[in-house]
Amino acid sequence: MKVLVADDHAIVRQGLGQLLLSQSDVDVVGTAEDGQEALEKAQSLRPDVTVLDISMPRLNGLEAARLIKEAVPDTEIVILSIHDEEGLVHEAFASGALGYVLKAGPNSDVIQAVRAAHRGEYFLSSKISAEVIHSYTESGGETATSLESDREIPKSLGYDLLSRRERQVFRLVVEGNPTSRIADDLGVSCKTIEKHRNSIRKKLGIHDLVGLVKYAIKIGIIDIDLWKH
Repeated sequence: MKVLVADDHAIVRQGLGQLLLSQSDVDVVGTAEDGQEALEKAQSLRPDVTVLDISMPRLNGLEAARLIKEAVPDTEIVILSIHDEEGLVHEAFASGALGYVLKAGPNSDVIQAVRAAHRGEYFLSSKISAEVIHSYTESGGETATSLESDREIPKSLGYDLLSRRERQVFRLVVEGNPTSRIADDLGVSCKTIEKHRNSIRKKLGIHDLVGLVKYAIKIGIIDIDLWKH
């Protein structure tokens, strides 16, 4: 099978590539260091399976998964993450992924996930309960993301309601960029960015920057260690 690997850390990317190439039935046809590059390479290389880190620049793994499935429906997706929250796993499935693997898990999980995805089957890292898949499929794919361990955000307020442009703005906001820089980066006016920011706050039900950052960390949009630096 042809596999594309995307991770913004070169060591992880290379390690995954070598691990997969050690399997006689796997050919790593390309690598990418961010979600946008993963989308472009998926369109050109048309891999059987794309492995996506969940926290990447430009497009994160969830965003890239959605766009890849739209552009190349035959490509199956496996998500890599440091997070084991059930809500985030549901978000990954809703994005079109069939596999969700924890980076702290054994190497065999990645190999099994890729093979399962190629067969069109769900796979969860061995440290996550299989009940997550059951609850997701039984609920018809509805998602709910936990912001705190004892509080859930309703699906109607979830990240999945944000438009593609709002997701771009959201990422740039939680990364600490001022409105003027975001406007310059996206080639629009500051007034337009403020409209997007207001829409994001309403859809997520979060009205302060600290809350937005916590939410972004929780669902894997940004890495907490990178944000601290």
